[in-house]
Amino acid sequence: MSNQLRIIDANINRLGEGLRVLEEISRMMLNDTVLTQKLKNMRHETVKIDAELRRKLLSSRDAAGDIGSSMGVEGEENGRDVQRTITANTKRAQESLRVLEEMAKIPELNLDSERYRKARFELYTIEKELNAGVSRKDKSERLKGIYAVIDTEWLKGCKPSDIAIQVIKGGAKVIQIRCKERSTGEFFAFAGELKEICKEKGILFIVNDSLEVALACGADGLHVGQEDLPVAVLKKLIPIDMILGCSVKTVDEAINAKKDGADYLGVGAMFKTSTKDDTRVVGTERIKEIKKALDIPIVAIGGINRNNLSKVMKAGADAAAVISAIMGAEDIEKATRELVNITGGR
Repeated sequence: MSNQLRIIDANINRLGEGLRVLEEISRMMLNDTVLTQKLKNMRHETVKIDAELRRKLLSSRDAAGDIGSSMGVEGEENGRDVQRTITANTKRAQESLRVLEEMAKIPELNLDSERYRKARFELYTIEKELNAGVSRKDKSERLKGIYAVIDTEWLKGCKPSDIAIQVIKGGAKVIQIRCKERSTGEFFAFAGELKEICKEKGILFIVNDSLEVALACGADGLHVGQEDLPVAVLKKLIPIDMILGCSVKTVDEAINAKKDGADYLGVGAMFKTSTKDDTRVVGTERIKEIKKALDIPIVAIGGINRNNLSKVMKAGADAAAVISAIMGAEDIEKATRELVNITGGR
């Protein structure tokens, strides 16, 4: 029985270690209270054993005599990114759960094999959610500097793909396509072309308003307004690694959007704009107010150009959405570069 106890002891320890790593990533990096609680509950439920068995496990422990303690695997990773760390520790925990599930079938041990089996299968879903959370966090953190909006009403005979190439050359790191006056088919065709360009160049690609187009072209994100489907509903419909942005005008709207699952906020209008006739200007102070209330990326929107861009960036915006200042320029690449330079090259 001593050898069986050593197996159980080693795998309970490995399980607790692996789950703790995942829990810390969820808590410290993703700020995901739901996932953190799931992992905390799993850790407490699966490593918990009665005092008598705990005493037996400690008595059987022989770390110094464990032949596996000095074994390595050729090619084993020393440096890894967060997602590989998640995968490695999920696998560690799952393997330990599988061992415990089998060892728990020994009647004398009085362990619940089914508890370990359920936890193992639950961990498959948690791994997917953790990796998606890291992906969304990475995308949200790339919302910096100039957020170029390619509005099909401003094409003036140009192709969206040609404009995209010019703004990318100018230094924009985010592109959104806005298509209000075309058919869904045309919207999808434009979005598909832009998605491929952005993917090749490492640029974040966002679709404005259309859930179906965002899903169909595999966009990195979807941006919606207050009159579109609610954020909470959209979060259930989009892939778990797709980011969701929401336009807001007030602090209350911002708080609600984040609570419902928005990954970033479009705040504005900052100034009067030629792209929307009925826009209500909220000014740059609104950025400061929302920043004070929430920790979430903010994209300033509405009437932003080279003359006022510095004001929104100084107010705390992470990025600035620009339409006319780019698409209305004779030299789109040059206009984009000038705006990027004002943001400090972000």
